[in-house]
Amino acid sequence: MEKDQPAFSKRLNRILTKYTGSDLTEKAVQQLIILEKNIGASVSGKQLRVKNLPNLSYPETLPITSRKDDIAETIRNHQVVIIAGDTGSGKSTQIPKMCLEAGRGIERKIACTQPRRIAATTIAGRIAEELGEEIGHSVGYKIRFKDRTSPDGYIKVMTDGMLLAETQHDPGLHAYDTIIVDEAHERSLNIDFILGILKTLLETRRDLRVIITSATIDTEKFSAAFGGAPVIEVSGRRFPVTVEYLPVDSRLQETGDVTYV
Repeated sequence: MEKDQPAFSKRLNRILTKYTGSDLTEKAVQQLIILEKNIGASVSGKQLRVKNLPNLSYPETLPITSRKDDIAETIRNHQVVIIAGDTGSGKSTQIPKMCLEAGRGIERKIACTQPRRIAATTIAGRIAEELGEEIGHSVGYKIRFKDRTSPDGYIKVMTDGMLLAETQHDPGLHAYDTIIVDEAHERSLNIDFILGILKTLLETRRDLRVIITSATIDTEKFSAAFGGAPVIEVSGRRFPVTVEYLPVDSRLQETGDVTYV
């Protein structure tokens, strides 16, 4: 797989540097054979990931489903995509699947950050349910003190703090080929740090895709900050709200437990 190429290149260079010309001994040949087997295993691993891709489906009731093809095509053709979706559009649960449809998540995983732990766990659970799986297979989540992900998984939902923590041992975030920053409008310190790190990484990691999503976002400023990244706007949906009044309970009102205005 592509993520293994740097390591394979370093190993090959070490072998060729150490054993040159007549010094290409039997030991060097053995090391080259081992390297060849490792490369073959990496290729087989990629083929297996493609074969094991989950079946993707999208709820027709969600507004973002109608933009599925546009979003997937834009992700294929641009390093950064800004998606502004109203509340109820389905962006948080459907965009990770659209990234899979765009061919992402094969070489490396798809990361999706959330500002809160409850959001990370529930969104991961919903995506897994729509894929007909349990948490920890194709989709998992990682929050503080709890990691329910699989090495063979495709989508990893996590808090933004966990992604920041991973930069300490993986500054280039090489574990991921796609990073979705959800709820970017909250502009917390974690989110701002992540956006700054990603902007820097995009210069050296041409394979990386960044999707920035939010319900209320200044799309023009975000697009300009990332070199004129394309913006996709998705409408939301509203639900009927009914107001019901409880009958007055004089006993509760007398004790001061309930006050009616």
